[in-house]
Amino acid sequence: MDTFDVRDMALALPEVSEDFPFDATTLAMRVMGKIFLLMDLEKVPASVNLKCEPERALELRARFEAVTPGYHMNKRHWNTIMLAGDVRPELMRELVEHSYDRVVAGLKKAEREHIARLRQAQG
Repeated sequence: MDTFDVRDMALALPEVSEDFPFDATTLAMRVMGKIFLLMDLEKVPASVNLKCEPERALELRARFEAVTPGYHMNKRHWNTIMLAGDVRPELMRELVEHSYDRVVAGLKKAEREHIARLRQAQG
């Protein structure tokens, strides 16, 4: 799995946009303008920062070597995941969606309902 695979996972979710708000290599993925995923496209080894429920973040860090506290992020709410590590692609997809869902949960009710309708239409 590489950064392009993760990017494709994120872009498959409704209302996702991407930009480079910090520099020319740090990609931010947003839902309704709120960041849920960050990754440096030139960093080796490749990694991704994802938002995570605090208790689950701790459990993932204990279980996987590839999961560490979020680099340059709030360590309670963000994890950094090394893409060449021991996290399977299926779990990576789940974690991308979990990060997305955490951000969606904090949106306005009308925005949450709009996204729910789009996700339902996706099947």
